[in-house]
Amino acid sequence: MSELFQKETQLKEKQHIYTVSQITQDIKLILENTFAQVWVEGELSNFKAHSSGHFYFSLKDRDAVLAAAMFSRYNKNLKFKLEDGLKVICFGKVDVYPPRGQYQLIVERVEPKGIGAQQLAFEQLKNKLLKEGLFDPAHKKPLPLMPFRIGIVTSSSGAALRDIMQILKKGSPCADLLIRSVRVQGESASREISEAIAELNEYKEVDLIVICRGGGSSEDLWSFNEERVARAVYNSKIPTISAVGHQINITLSDLAADLFVETPSAAAKIIVDKKNAILAELDGYRYELNSSISEFIHGLKNNLVALRHMLKSPLDRLLEKEQLLDELKTRLSNNMKYTLELLDQKASGLFARLNALSPLAVLSRGYSLSMILPQNSVIKDSSMLKPKDLIKTVLAKGSFIAEVKEVIKDERKNKP
Repeated sequence: MSELFQKETQLKEKQHIYTVSQITQDIKLILENTFAQVWVEGELSNFKAHSSGHFYFSLKDRDAVLAAAMFSRYNKNLKFKLEDGLKVICFGKVDVYPPRGQYQLIVERVEPKGIGAQQLAFEQLKNKLLKEGLFDPAHKKPLPLMPFRIGIVTSSSGAALRDIMQILKKGSPCADLLIRSVRVQGESASREISEAIAELNEYKEVDLIVICRGGGSSEDLWSFNEERVARAVYNSKIPTISAVGHQINITLSDLAADLFVETPSAAAKIIVDKKNAILAELDGYRYELNSSISEFIHGLKNNLVALRHMLKSPLDRLLEKEQLLDELKTRLSNNMKYTLELLDQKASGLFARLNALSPLAVLSRGYSLSMILPQNSVIKDSSMLKPKDLIKTVLAKGSFIAEVKEVIKDERKNKP
């Protein structure tokens, strides 16, 4: 017994022993990698809408049950109500919920079984054509600026055609419409639509093809999801506009067309708007041309006036020069008069200053000027004189001659 126990102990030591969390995590990774994207068909049961917004339910068939959860971020845009007994097709991934060690389907999309199968086919075909480049933006052709002949592929009895004709008649009456009537739903609709597009391309006298019909259910619009229609739109050498149903119903013909819009009316408005844009651009060019012509004519008129002035008679030109000479003489006379007045004012000022500095002005205040004779030297100091010298004294009025009797020195120097 001890030997057996020892062997079992050694065997356990060699093998890796998982914890419950580890084995659950490994199983979770295996399931996530193996079933990352799956479609599962089954019948709803045990459905519960939790207060958190998440949905919890089971998918079952005759032999098995699969737990499922659809979180609020996926179910908030659900277009129908889930309830027990509803047969559905779910898209999602298989995951493990560790707290209970239970695997479950995390649902991202759910559809009623009939529509789901059709939608799955749509998605598969869409991915196939996408890989082939049928929806490549680089393949899109620009629409003509002003189509003069428009091919319309639609039912001749439908409201879509009446809407287009009414808008084009009012907004683009110069456009000719070539109507190729087809069935827009039913078994033969896809064949007729694709043949109509091919025939308009063979005709070649068409500037634009509009493929359209009014709104409807997914089943009504299914003809425009057929592969032959998508390829016919893609292969068209003539630019195409797809206006099938409404924005929520994007078809393969929409994706393959050079442009797709929500309604047939929107397609007609685009054609009209392009025409109006061209007319507006032409109006702009016309305005610029008129402005340029007016400016050119104005320049010619100015040149003509100058030329007429140059071609005046010699007598007229002489009279103009004489008038100019008279004006210049008047201006010169005025300037000279103004200058002389300024000079006179300046001279008067100078004379006043000279008179103020003149010796005569000093003599008029009671002073006199004495000079020694015969040198006529101004006597500035008594030391220049001696007795019997003759001196001449000039007064404000007149003068006299005297003889020096005595010379008196500066007495201010002798004062203590």
